[in-house]
Amino acid sequence: MQVVAKTGCAAFLLLTLGACSGLSTTQERTLSGGALGAGVGAVGTVLTGGCIACGAVIGGAVGAGAGFVYDQIEKGG
Repeated sequence: MQVVAKTGCAAFLLLTLGACSGLSTTQERTLSGGALGAGVGAVGTVLTGGCIACGAVIGGAVGAGAGFVYDQIEKGG
């Protein structure tokens, strides 16, 4: 059963990453910021004993916002 789960996860990741090929730089930075923020938020709440899903959602939102703002600053806008 574990082999099936690992294979399914690997296939999901490959398909997900393949769908990101046509993104603009703004979309890429927003998406990567959101992913990093979600990861940091989840790890932070694991370490502090809080709600993991809440930390991931809040971290993802903050990270996506930061990625968007960073992109706008880089573009001079």
